[in-house]
Amino acid sequence: MSISKKLLTAMLMLLGAAKLSAEAEPRSVDAIAREYVLLELAMGEHDPAHVDAYFGPDSLKKQAKEAGLTPQEILQRADVLDQQLASIVINDPLGRLKELRGRLTALKTRVSLFQGELLSFDEESQRLFGATAPDYDAAYFEAILLEIGRLLPGEGELSARVNAFRDQFNIPDNKLDAVFSAAIEECRRRTQKYVALPTGENFRIEYVTDKPWGGYNWYEGNAVSLIQVNTDLPTAIDRAVDLGCHEGYPGHHVYNALLERDLLRERGWVEFSLYPLFSPQSLIAEGSANYGIQLAFPGEERVTFEKTVLFPLAGLNADDADRYYELQSLMAKLSYAGNEAARDFLDGTITRAEAQAWLVRYALNSPERAAKRLTFIETYRSYVINYNLGMDLVADYVERDDADIATRWQRFARILSQPMSASDLK
Repeated sequence: MSISKKLLTAMLMLLGAAKLSAEAEPRSVDAIAREYVLLELAMGEHDPAHVDAYFGPDSLKKQAKEAGLTPQEILQRADVLDQQLASIVINDPLGRLKELRGRLTALKTRVSLFQGELLSFDEESQRLFGATAPDYDAAYFEAILLEIGRLLPGEGELSARVNAFRDQFNIPDNKLDAVFSAAIEECRRRTQKYVALPTGENFRIEYVTDKPWGGYNWYEGNAVSLIQVNTDLPTAIDRAVDLGCHEGYPGHHVYNALLERDLLRERGWVEFSLYPLFSPQSLIAEGSANYGIQLAFPGEERVTFEKTVLFPLAGLNADDADRYYELQSLMAKLSYAGNEAARDFLDGTITRAEAQAWLVRYALNSPERAAKRLTFIETYRSYVINYNLGMDLVADYVERDDADIATRWQRFARILSQPMSASDLK
């Protein structure tokens, strides 16, 4: 049986139209998210620091390795995914699409930087983390230094006096594990009063050297973390609670465990099987981890715990502890001095030596600690804004309308268990 030429042409046109229709049909968010994870893992093949944690399907990791995508190919495919997401209109109360698009913007920025694109410090932080830190001049910090000078009068450079005073509160090396273990267990106990943690969550601690950071949480999935503490430099007594809360409870360990449970396991959102270090997620991660310290130990509770529990464990004399804590409170106001050093150094307006001198004068770092801090800045660049700006944004969000402690914990838990960005906190 023969088919007329006209009929055959019509059939081919119908088949072609059907094919175009199928190609034009929007992809699902899940499919886009899966390819996005593949692209992040592919970038991790070029930059080992790019992926902070991955605990998703091994098949995706294998696929990313075998794909052998170049940075330019990753950039092009990320741009296509971003356009596909922009065309999707769905009911999205938790902001999954916004989160994914923010991640894709950060990925494209990171790839561009890797390929040699030059951005200013502020433009880089905006594109990677969705925020720009405030800019303070030297006069702002000088006013705070005057207060510290009155607290610790004497001869010589203020930074030298400050560090000599603080040295008497360093934890002896042979006491570090006992002090840190006690601190993190107390952080955990206080967090559990307000946050329902995943069943079986746990962590282990390692003490390491030769790192650019003071502490790090390596999240391994299934609510398990490896927490590393760097012992290159002496560890002050207050750093035990700082690191215990920041790296553990209610900080990074809890944040990652809740995202894994609530978004990856319960909702099947595969993008939350991966934590890209240079993404808007880091502002939330670092900001909440820093704010979590004062949330877990409100008012004078931290000072009381450290003086009655940690000082004896460390074998330290608490006679001058009150002045030490007054100094710590004043030095917290110098937090943004590190951002200024990073901004000017990375923008090329000051040399490395000038940046180190700034950190000694205005952040009151010892020369050794200033050098270590510059190594961190060179490694992680504008990432530094996530600690102080992130904390300030989280604090404003959690404490809004003078909320009581229970409400603060509820808001804080919300930040840790759903997609959030800097714009959501404002």
